[in-house]
Amino acid sequence: MGEHVKLRASDGHEPDAYVARPAGEPIAGLVVVQEAFGVNGHIRSVTDGWAKDGFLAVAPALFDRVERGVELTYAGENMQKGIGLIRQGNAGDRVKDVAAALDYARQETGKKAGVIGYCLGGTMAWLAATRLDPDAAVGYYGGQILQYAGEKPRAPVMLHFGLQDSHIPKDEIESKVQAAHPEMPVFWYDAGHGFNCNDRASYNPEASKLARERSLEFLRKHLTA
Repeated sequence: MGEHVKLRASDGHEPDAYVARPAGEPIAGLVVVQEAFGVNGHIRSVTDGWAKDGFLAVAPALFDRVERGVELTYAGENMQKGIGLIRQGNAGDRVKDVAAALDYARQETGKKAGVIGYCLGGTMAWLAATRLDPDAAVGYYGGQILQYAGEKPRAPVMLHFGLQDSHIPKDEIESKVQAAHPEMPVFWYDAGHGFNCNDRASYNPEASKLARERSLEFLRKHLTA
């Protein structure tokens, strides 16, 4: 289903992106933002899944500015490498690459485009909503959202978190993010960090299914109206 294309960011950088196209006319564009492990097999399968729901789905390779072709697994040295790659890059550059993917999705479809992201991508979905112009954004367990809680979204946002996620304290999300943006839907699940990823030990199929149903309804509402 997928293909690889080159995007072009505002500063001239050309990140790779995995693109999955729906069987028929796209209902909208959707940027799928990676975890801390690159555009690996899991992220490509997630991107394919959104294409099956009718979106032209684009997953930009956010690590390309540091190292191209990164595809990591979820344990041991790969985990540490992913964390290191995040630290070597910066949020401002990653926002530029998400913007390039949004532009591509809109140009290819001529329709609205949103952003959905997981882990690192959850934070980037938030920053896309506050710094760019997506038509909607969905973030899963973005631990760094707390750093940017004071930024005001320019588009509708939905967030998902796990109650068992030791990286993201519920009381801080409630006091810093939800309190500042009370209109925003924020959902909590009896699950840990990475609960949407079926390649992780923390995968929770019930939470994953419910979060995806909510996300799909939200995206259809804001991207196809």
